[in-house]
Amino acid sequence: MSSLIHHSRWGSGPAIVLVHGLFGSLENLGIIARQLKDDYSVYAIDLPGHARSGHLDDISLASMADTVVNWMDSIDLPQAHFLGHSLGGKVSMEIALRHPEKINKLIVADIAPVSYPRRHDDVFTAFGAVDLNAISSRGDADKVMKQFVDVDSVRSFLLKNLEKNDGHWQWKMDLDGLEQSYEKLIAGNTLYDASFERPVLFIKGEQSDYILPEHQEKILELFPLAEAKIIHGTEHWLHVQKPDIFAHTVKRFLAK
Repeated sequence: MSSLIHHSRWGSGPAIVLVHGLFGSLENLGIIARQLKDDYSVYAIDLPGHARSGHLDDISLASMADTVVNWMDSIDLPQAHFLGHSLGGKVSMEIALRHPEKINKLIVADIAPVSYPRRHDDVFTAFGAVDLNAISSRGDADKVMKQFVDVDSVRSFLLKNLEKNDGHWQWKMDLDGLEQSYEKLIAGNTLYDASFERPVLFIKGEQSDYILPEHQEKILELFPLAEAKIIHGTEHWLHVQKPDIFAHTVKRFLAK
């Protein structure tokens, strides 16, 4: 299973693993990796079913977590700090609950260990509307997707999954698998009879609704040493909107 994970590494020092969100890749946290690599060995991974990593027969938080742990074993990485954004935060929390010995400190960016309502039906519709045999450019796909996703920056992010291989356009991620398993990915973290007894930092985007006051009880139940920081003037993509403040917040937490 270890071969399922594609990763890049920079820097030297204590290890930290960066885990991106749904439809993303390791490049999404590249700006943070560059700010950490002078002090840390930074491992950025593509989640299973995303970018250059392999696909899973059964996609779930648990199977993704186990696959990442197997990858750690395959590269002789016994323990690391973890930083996960969105779905990457969910997977990182799942690792902390299932394999607590693998994580030193955990940083969760703008997600909670709770179940969420469906938020991406328009995205799946947009992906499905693109006829890969009929387009001749990424611009053609963008025009189709704009009917369903009207925010330019979101479409630009999603279209990073589109590539040309041997003259044919294709999606890099396991689109069918992710759509079929979507309910499992937005579910609450699966081990509610466990708790992670090491330091955890939840970083919230001020204008995001992914972490809400009503989530605090579940967060502290599973992560009793958790603390929280809010980055003002940011939404869900807080590390992109204010990367310097985000990286500084991460560094201060890890240096404690």
